[in-house]
Amino acid sequence: MSLRLGDKVPNFQAKTSIGDIDFYEYLGDSWGILFSHPADYTPVCTTELGKTALLKEEFAKRNVKVLALSVDPVEKHLGWIGDINETQNCSVDFPIIADDDRKVSELYDFIHPNASATATVRSLVVIGPDKLVKLIITYPASTGRNFNEVLRVVDSLQLTANYSVATPANWTGGEDVIVVPAVSTEDAIKKFPKGVKIVKPYLRYTPQPNVD
Repeated sequence: MSLRLGDKVPNFQAKTSIGDIDFYEYLGDSWGILFSHPADYTPVCTTELGKTALLKEEFAKRNVKVLALSVDPVEKHLGWIGDINETQNCSVDFPIIADDDRKVSELYDFIHPNASATATVRSLVVIGPDKLVKLIITYPASTGRNFNEVLRVVDSLQLTANYSVATPANWTGGEDVIVVPAVSTEDAIKKFPKGVKIVKPYLRYTPQPNVD
């Protein structure tokens, strides 16, 4: 199965480092991030999981639940978590899925034969409360993910889901956003009381609407 933007993500049941879960039940009405790792006890993954644990409060502020996945059993995950906590000065308390049968990896297209016939690459899926795919990022196994970018795109996704705006290149929270083309300039002026800056008829900026 190949997931695309806008697809409904498949549900699954799995063993994890915090116990058995049903994916949909675990997410509830939260946003979700599911990201894969080639194997336990690998150096880049160790830093990624540590960084995720250190960003716990940032994810919580955004109503995001994070789940990692690795094609190893729970017992191995638990030993690895000890190493992660020790070396990255953190406390991993989010679930790491035990996908030793590769069921979830295949459901979510995390195994890429051009990279490896068995191990997952570094794929990351952002899932909305509606269980639809909002973002897919795939890195090669040798490149660690940029979690500041992950937080940035979650901010953009949550903002643009609630307002008729898009975010420009390199946008970060608090900066001006773009009025979407579907909104006329006349309507935009009414809709965005902070003001609308018209650069071109199709390029119109307004201050981020959900920031005081």
